[in-house]
Amino acid sequence: MEQLTGVTIEAIDLAAWAPAVLEVQAVAFGLGPQEVAVRLPIVGRHALQPGVIALAAMAQGRLVGFGYGMPNQRTHWWSTVIEPYLAARGHESWLDGVFAVTELHVLPELQGQGVGTRLIRTLCERSGLDRSILSAIDAETPARRLYRSLGYRDLAPSVRFPNTARPYAVMGAHLPLRDPARP
Repeated sequence: MEQLTGVTIEAIDLAAWAPAVLEVQAVAFGLGPQEVAVRLPIVGRHALQPGVIALAAMAQGRLVGFGYGMPNQRTHWWSTVIEPYLAARGHESWLDGVFAVTELHVLPELQGQGVGTRLIRTLCERSGLDRSILSAIDAETPARRLYRSLGYRDLAPSVRFPNTARPYAVMGAHLPLRDPARP
């Protein structure tokens, strides 16, 4: 993986940056204007969660990627959806005492250049927790390969979120994350 120079990772105020990060997510994830409008208040609510960490990847004054997460709570909507899937596989304990990587997106032209790796590693390092959990589209995508290279493993495949057509996989990793540059 080629490392991109000139990209800085910096902490951001998620509420203030919500419109900008959603623009990046729209491009990276292929979201339309209606989907972005639905997600804006969700990001605003996430910004108010205790322990939320939000980071921006900046290149020449331009937002090129972002990530955020928070200590997981069983009462969060996401947790209530994934709990039965994790419980069915004996992984329900992954809902407690873990850092949930909520969103991680990099503009397509910069993917594969180490930006996502730097974002997720920094998020997890700053969490102060010893495990991390996330969900990703349940397909062999570059994102899934990235997560596996960092030490994430599948905890529950074929998770169905309401109003989504594609299944997701829930993945978990012990922290610190592996360094994908080391064999």
